[in-house]
Amino acid sequence: MVKLDDAIIARMEHSGHKFEILIDPDSVEKIRNGEVDVEKDLASDQVFKDARKGDKAGEETIREVFKTDDIAKIAEEIVKKGQIQLTTEQRHKMQETKKRMVIDIISREGINPQTNAPNPPARIEAAMEEAKIHIDPFKPVNEQVNMVLKEIKPLIPIRMEKVKLAIRLKGDAYGKVYGEIARVGTITKEEWTKDGSWICILEVSGGIYGEIISNLSRKGKDEIEIKKI
Repeated sequence: MVKLDDAIIARMEHSGHKFEILIDPDSVEKIRNGEVDVEKDLASDQVFKDARKGDKAGEETIREVFKTDDIAKIAEEIVKKGQIQLTTEQRHKMQETKKRMVIDIISREGINPQTNAPNPPARIEAAMEEAKIHIDPFKPVNEQVNMVLKEIKPLIPIRMEKVKLAIRLKGDAYGKVYGEIARVGTITKEEWTKDGSWICILEVSGGIYGEIISNLSRKGKDEIEIKKI
């Protein structure tokens, strides 16, 4: 279970009663989606009326309101319908973490259409600050990426795109390089040729395709051929 010092309070009020649980701040989205792992996501399997004082909610009241004593189902309902109580420090830390994730995705998957090169993270962050963008510590990262893109496109040239690479592996390169190919992108087509070579079409993020080509070429040496299509 998450440590008590690291947990946050999720609170719900119903029929004049307060219900609180202690949860991992990184598990809020997961719990809202009904994927509750009591051992990993909660700091305690108890439902409180005041978590800070350690006052537990009555069992009969819990069953009356939630129609169950299953802590996983109760936690899901509290997180979905209630409020998340964060300290200023916790909120800032979660916002900063989400912000870094958003910037990383935009930098890696986007390009500057004027140069066909990625926008540096510092440039993206500066545009976000200029646009006065607020990052929600609880909303999914991908959802916030779309919001950020909409706000910063008037400020910097940026386009999110995928790039397709045609790759041929010869000799022993398949065993050396295949794992890296599968890790860095999505193989949309592959086959073995009559001469024993393996060929594929690999879809990768537009902002890092140059880096991927360089890394694969270094690993495959003269037994790999790569071209952008």
